[in-house]
Amino acid sequence: MTNSQENPEMTGATVWLTGLPSAGKTTIAYALAEKLRARGRKVQVLDGDEIREFLSAGLGFSREDRHTNVQRIGYVAELLARNGVLALAPVIAPYADSREAVRKRHQSEGTAYLEVHVATPVEVCSVRDVKGLYAKQAAGEISGLTGVDDPYEAPADPDLRIESHTQSVDESAAALLALLTERGLA
Repeated sequence: MTNSQENPEMTGATVWLTGLPSAGKTTIAYALAEKLRARGRKVQVLDGDEIREFLSAGLGFSREDRHTNVQRIGYVAELLARNGVLALAPVIAPYADSREAVRKRHQSEGTAYLEVHVATPVEVCSVRDVKGLYAKQAAGEISGLTGVDDPYEAPADPDLRIESHTQSVDESAAALLALLTERGLA
């Protein structure tokens, strides 16, 4: 019997929150992390923007670079999860094959992996426009914006779909916490 089987609170997992820019992924991840820490769980949020700055500096936004970025985050998440941490990865990860490669890595290591689609319509995301990306794209200052002029392949069968435009951040985090609890991971 492994440590995680003897002591359920030591079971790690990766929760990958995918969705368009400004969908609410990071906000939901931090709200969930707060709830989990209140339960005494070890949690790490692997914020996509922070990872790009520190772990994936120098990568651009080509399909190949995006894939490399997702694989790096997936590797770190799996290492954390394997060691009893709940790794929350609010990362766009626009391509289904990149997310599937991360899932397979977790499966091969026997590490729990949940995919959560923060399914916020592009119209809502462009109004939220947390980083001003939609405005810059509309003004012609940038191109390659995921979901606008670059592809986003929504998960066909996620473990959970959150429609953040129809529920509060707290409701979204609570739904995710309920899923983790149901799977014995919270």
